[in-house]
Amino acid sequence: MAGKRMRKNPHGWMLAAVLLLAAAGLLAVHSHQTAAVPPEEPAQEEPSVTVIPAEPELPEEPVEEEPVPEKPWGPMAESAPVDDSYFDDVAFVGDSRTDGFRLYSGLNRGTYFCVTGETVASATELENWKGENGKKVSLAEAVAAADCGKIYLMLGVNELGWKGTDIFRGHAENLIRRLKADHPDAELVIQSLLPVSAEQDTKGSYVNNQRILAYNQVWRELAEENGCAYVDVAEALTGEDGCLPEELSFDGVHLNRAGCRLWLDYLRTHSVAGKVPGESASAQTESEEAGPAPAPSESEQP
Repeated sequence: MAGKRMRKNPHGWMLAAVLLLAAAGLLAVHSHQTAAVPPEEPAQEEPSVTVIPAEPELPEEPVEEEPVPEKPWGPMAESAPVDDSYFDDVAFVGDSRTDGFRLYSGLNRGTYFCVTGETVASATELENWKGENGKKVSLAEAVAAADCGKIYLMLGVNELGWKGTDIFRGHAENLIRRLKADHPDAELVIQSLLPVSAEQDTKGSYVNNQRILAYNQVWRELAEENGCAYVDVAEALTGEDGCLPEELSFDGVHLNRAGCRLWLDYLRTHSVAGKVPGESASAQTESEEAGPAPAPSESEQP
């Protein structure tokens, strides 16, 4: 059927236009929504902070006081002289030298326990002291029964012939302990052995100044170890030659009147007055007020 023309749909273009407009509107809305709501950023975790605890307060360290250095131990130093009443409570313990002191010093004070030939061993082991009741006891036992505040001990010259010094040391320390145990409240004073004369020293006998020095060293050590005072009486009775001056002795060993007076003078000016019994013996400082000790006037020989 030639020549037949198709009729156009008058509404087709309008439908197409509407669809295009709708599609465009949806796209615009989607674009607007997308732009209006930005994507959420991932939450960032806050960095963790390590909390360091405060250091505990330390207690204050106590301030340590520096220890006061002890005075070096030594013999009793010179001090103001004491009067003779100081010797009222003294027990003098010794041998024939101490007996000579009793006879010739002029001191009429104190109590004497002395036996000729006595030793540090026989003083505790032999009953050679005759008491007032006639009973014989050891010298140590006799002293134990006495009422005394100070004990002045000098023994050793009769032991100079003993071998070495160990035997002497053992017996001497035993005697010290016995005396201290019997009189714990008394002051035990050890006196150095006295020297002998140059004539006696050269005889070749065991009674010589070299042995005396060795024994005095033992006494000095024992005094320090046992808390006893040590009085170096030999200092006053030794000449420049290291020997006992001839004019102070009548036989080179025992003192005469002049020698015993010097011995007493030394005890007066090297006393233990004011020293607490039982304290470790230490060097004593001289009294600030006291100068050189004056020599006491001589009294008549008893």
